[in-house]
Amino acid sequence: MRKWHRWVSVFFGVFMLWIAVTGVLSQVAVLWPAGAPDPAAQAAATPPAGFECPDGWRCQPPRANATGIRSMVGTFHHLHSGETFGTIGTIISVLSGLALVFFSISGIWLYVQMWRFRSDRKLAPRWFWK
Repeated sequence: MRKWHRWVSVFFGVFMLWIAVTGVLSQVAVLWPAGAPDPAAQAAATPPAGFECPDGWRCQPPRANATGIRSMVGTFHHLHSGETFGTIGTIISVLSGLALVFFSISGIWLYVQMWRFRSDRKLAPRWFWK
């Protein structure tokens, strides 16, 4: 298991770093504070005359056009999902997600194996060791 864990990490480590960085940038862009509201954008965001929100729905006015880093949310999403690089990028993104699942399971498996090895050798039980 250790051999597979090591070899898969050599290939997918770069892609997982890419996915992590673009995912963080995507969330930072969403959470980035918006600038001062534009009065023209607020006027355009009002619903048309005669519009009524259907029962049980929570209607919101359309969002004004984003500016600054918020305007890049879509770009970060396409980079994060691999869509920018076509079908191959999407496939690599999905495989990287599956690799992350593999690393999680194999990492826990390796930890349990090391824990059992220490226990069998009658060494002091610890959560972490050198």
